[in-house]
Amino acid sequence: MMDAFAALDYLTSILSIIVTAILLRVLIDIAPRLGLMDKPSGHKIHSQATPVVGGLAMFCAFFLSILVLKTPLAGYRPLFAGVALLVIVGVLDDMHELSSKFRFIPQIAAAMMMTIWGGVVLTDFGNLLGGNSISLGFLAIPVTVFAAVGVTNALNMSDGMDGQAASIASVVFIALIVLLFPHGNSNVLNIVLVLTGVVVTFLVFNLRLSRFSQGVFMGDAGSMFLGFVICWLFVSLSQGEERVFRPVITLWLFALPLIDTVSVMIRRLLTGRSPIDPDRTHYHHILRLMGLSERGSLLVIVGCACLFATIGLIGEFRVVKEYIMFYSFMGLFVTYFVISSVLLKWLVTDDDKKNPAERGFSKT
Repeated sequence: MMDAFAALDYLTSILSIIVTAILLRVLIDIAPRLGLMDKPSGHKIHSQATPVVGGLAMFCAFFLSILVLKTPLAGYRPLFAGVALLVIVGVLDDMHELSSKFRFIPQIAAAMMMTIWGGVVLTDFGNLLGGNSISLGFLAIPVTVFAAVGVTNALNMSDGMDGQAASIASVVFIALIVLLFPHGNSNVLNIVLVLTGVVVTFLVFNLRLSRFSQGVFMGDAGSMFLGFVICWLFVSLSQGEERVFRPVITLWLFALPLIDTVSVMIRRLLTGRSPIDPDRTHYHHILRLMGLSERGSLLVIVGCACLFATIGLIGEFRVVKEYIMFYSFMGLFVTYFVISSVLLKWLVTDDDKKNPAERGFSKT
């Protein structure tokens, strides 16, 4: 029978919903005075200034809710420190639009906290190629730092329209809950439950799903917060003897942002541009160019994210060989890259290239 403390831990996820809702309401009201308003411009499709305090609200609600848990938090200090750093930088970026190159510095610093201070390191990739397990050895820390920065930016790039990044994060967290339940890892499970409550509540406000909610954006503070936490969970739960799932499963849980980000960067390099140059060739842009509405595009994205996460869950629970899961993922990546590249050639007109701001092709 569940004891009182365990019941309190599960109720904390409900508390996180309440705290997030309260903080969102308060921060939305004072956002103009804080200078945290996202105003319409040439590349932004929203028609009125919108509070960009979702990330700050989610982080504060997450931190306050976690304090109620009986879960030992000493091992999570590097996580909180790294997230706090990214949220602070994200808020400054939301206020003053920092350069993308500058944002890499705190992202790398947060990743170093995760690896060196927190000891959360990718030590092996598992049996991806069908032979022995691929051990990283002395490359473990630099590869982990690269992965953390990559995942953080991949989710940030997926924050292209209302509900997108938060929906993808929600799918990831729900999939992790499904994976964690059979293992009885209550400490991490409680944290993921709190994260789920925080993100779902933000979605209600962001998508205006309730008459009590009001439009709000998560901003870079929110996307970097969620991206970094997702990477921390992926690495910590897929390594070591007591791992919850095999490393290859993370590819499927985070398939959409990962495939899209790598595809966009390859296309930029092939055209002689920097891989971090902004453009409008992400998957959500392609869906909009195909004529789908913003809400219709979101439904397609959520459906695909759920499908890929389900493939990952089935692969883990049915113990499908890792190299089969990996080669299948690579096949999916190649298919997406080819189809998306062809669609962009068809859909992006010469006028779009000459006048990028008119169709919003000048920013990510």
